[in-house]
Amino acid sequence: MCRRMASGALALLLVQTAAPPVRLTAQAAEAGPAATGPLSLADAIRIGRERGVAAQLARLQARAAETRIGQRQADLLPFVAGGGSIVRQTLNLDEFGIPVARGATPAFSVWRWNVRAQQALVDPAAFARVRAAREQATAAGLDAEAAGELAGALAGGAWLRAISADETVRARAADSAVAAALLGQARELVRAGVSPAIDATRSEVAFQAVRTQLALARNQRDRARLDLLRALDEPPGATLTLADTALGEVGALLPSSVDEAVAAALASRGDVRAEGARADAARRQLGAIRREFLPSVVGAGQLNESGRSLDSLRFTWSAQLAVTVPLLDGFRRQRRVAEQQALLEAQAVRERDVRRQAETDARQAWLDLASADEQVAIAGERVRLAEQELAQAQERFTAGIAGSVETTQAQASVIAARDALIQSRVARGSARVALLRAVGRIEAVR
Repeated sequence: MCRRMASGALALLLVQTAAPPVRLTAQAAEAGPAATGPLSLADAIRIGRERGVAAQLARLQARAAETRIGQRQADLLPFVAGGGSIVRQTLNLDEFGIPVARGATPAFSVWRWNVRAQQALVDPAAFARVRAAREQATAAGLDAEAAGELAGALAGGAWLRAISADETVRARAADSAVAAALLGQARELVRAGVSPAIDATRSEVAFQAVRTQLALARNQRDRARLDLLRALDEPPGATLTLADTALGEVGALLPSSVDEAVAAALASRGDVRAEGARADAARRQLGAIRREFLPSVVGAGQLNESGRSLDSLRFTWSAQLAVTVPLLDGFRRQRRVAEQQALLEAQAVRERDVRRQAETDARQAWLDLASADEQVAIAGERVRLAEQELAQAQERFTAGIAGSVETTQAQASVIAARDALIQSRVARGSARVALLRAVGRIEAVR
């Protein structure tokens, strides 16, 4: 009878706690193949990297930086402009020293059309500014890569929390089934006069406590799914399915030693490379300012048609080759050089700090992963012993040797052990994702 009650309760609870439907909404499916089907850890990392809000904004910033290259290149390209005018005027010929007439002339019209062009032939500072803009665009692109790495890691963490919340719900459902079976067994023993009434009351209290934990677990599961949808930039109303895949899908990308992890972090991380590109851009900018002391050569020309009426227009032209030699601008350039040198030194400090932070992150992630692996092994053994303790307590309770105190305590130990195992698995998955990000290999997750 107890087995039938336990089986019935377990079936009912598993039906009540079933996961949401296995699909994404039509709006989510528009994102492409990555948003369809059960969502694995690798899928979550990839979609978060591609669609995370911070990653999208960083990519737009990189696009804006790319356009600034063209803005700098415009200084080296031809400048062409045209215009036309009609002027109605009078002139005082006295001011031109023409003694032929006195006073102002009668009003007359002047028609004028012109096209003028200018081309920088030699401009060392402009060339250096173009190279600096390219370095800045490179840094912005690497910033976008780093933002994608972070967004992917956040989405992977959200997936791990969601999958652990599902596992917690299933664990609480199983615990509720066991508590229901123990309650039915206690009531039978009370009716048979084998156990006191307090055993049934105590079992019912334990059953209600587990039901409360189950309700809380369901709430945490739903909240974890909302957090995951947010990390994936999906609408909160979208439904999804989590693929119950092994965490080994990202294990092949992990470094095999702490030295390999440090080397990979310094060579591959987007933020480290971005700071290096910013340092190069600062050096280019300093070179551009220094090249402003050099002469520049500009060619220019102008075509004109002018006359007092449209049928009397006459064509004229002019050509110019100008050499500009900077001599003195109030020592402004010298001050700008000193300012840029200070900025370059500050950038060197930032670059060194980011490299040290990357090394620290890699070493810490390696330590966390080793600790998490150990915790999973310990938690698995703890679950085995707790389940063995519960089975022995049930046997003693059924035989009338012990009361419900032992079964209640044993069940609490099982619940705690299962929670510890779930949390240790989440910690191991999070440590793997953190290590991937620390060594700059999130981009390799496919």
